[in-house]
Amino acid sequence: MPAKQLKTFLDEAGVEYMCLSHPPAFTAQELAHHVRIAGDRVVKTVIIELDGKMAMLVMPATWRIRWDRLSKILDTDFVDLADEQAFQDRFPDCEVGAMPPFGHLFGMTVYCAESLTEQPELAFAAGSHTESIHMKTRDFLSLVQPMVINQGFTRPGARKPAWLVRRPCNTGNREETSTHAGY
Repeated sequence: MPAKQLKTFLDEAGVEYMCLSHPPAFTAQELAHHVRIAGDRVVKTVIIELDGKMAMLVMPATWRIRWDRLSKILDTDFVDLADEQAFQDRFPDCEVGAMPPFGHLFGMTVYCAESLTEQPELAFAAGSHTESIHMKTRDFLSLVQPMVINQGFTRPGARKPAWLVRRPCNTGNREETSTHAGY
């Protein structure tokens, strides 16, 4: 059964959702595999510390955080991954690592990757590693009312910007590559 607080909230809101049981999934990408949904439609929930306060960051399972970009878009000098010991008591009905993306139920601001808002439906951990909830994205957005951000993430396999790509300095002429400033 999903986390009691979440189930009660969804039932009282009158939104349609489906709860699925599946083999244990300890990452959002494992969840995507078990329920046979594209990783772009599965929510990865990450608890961050933002200027000394806990917040929730939700993004596609296939994406990763770019801390430098996230700090810039959130206009803060300090953003970091929160320590599990520091937040596990906020999620009493949830297994660690299976927190649903409803941070407002747990006293946290929710920041949502814009790309999730473009999906028709979303799936996410329902408080345990063996259950997930599937619901329409518009219902999720209406209930959570997250702050939608469009930077701070990277998608594995995405092309790196030209300035970040290493180029070999191989001119074929040994003398050109040797002795500058004694090196």
